[in-house]
Amino acid sequence: MSGRVVVVTGGGKGIGAAVAQRFTEAGDRVFAATHADCDVTDEAAVAEYFAHVGDVDVLVNNAGVAASAPVERTTLEQWEAQLDVNATGAFLCTRAVLPMMRERGTGRIITVASTAALTGARYTAGYTASKHASVGLMRTVAAEVAGTGITANAVCPTFVRTEMTTRSVERIAAKTGRGEDDATALLAKASPLGRLLEPAEVAFAVSFLAAPEAAAINGQALVLDGGGISVT
Repeated sequence: MSGRVVVVTGGGKGIGAAVAQRFTEAGDRVFAATHADCDVTDEAAVAEYFAHVGDVDVLVNNAGVAASAPVERTTLEQWEAQLDVNATGAFLCTRAVLPMMRERGTGRIITVASTAALTGARYTAGYTASKHASVGLMRTVAAEVAGTGITANAVCPTFVRTEMTTRSVERIAAKTGRGEDDATALLAKASPLGRLLEPAEVAFAVSFLAAPEAAAINGQALVLDGGGISVT
């Protein structure tokens, strides 16, 4: 399992940093790409970045953004920004690595999505639509690479203890007058797990899907929420 080339977009903090650390500890050569390294929404920048990296064994599409507002108060800028990063970014990076993976007959593509990719929630139109799109992309890629030695899968966590969730807590507290502890508890109750996930738990799921022994798992969305959502 060791010695692979792994690219983790959004790899500078939160889930991405935990994923990068896990692969590094396994002996892999990890490129933890931040926005400064590679703007995943820029076609030319993505092409240049992956040309520099060379052959990629594992791609983790983790870069993501989120905003919250009712549909009628969601701006076009907010909508497009979330689709650009969460969906188009995953598309551009996936497209960049597929030729080299096909040539070698092996590869793992894992998209960090969300439970929002499988259901709907109030005030998350742009985020939910973009995460649905990222999982739809994953399933299309999985269908196209079936039997080639390449797999494409997604992990769909509930709220994770990251800066993005902290910002959600702050917004809830500001809008409702609740304290931040109460706002955090409200998010924790959104799943049967009854708590926030830790980034390391998501990293474990990613590394599992990237393992050589996971070659038979393709086109799947692995839900990390304690049993709240069943994927059919």
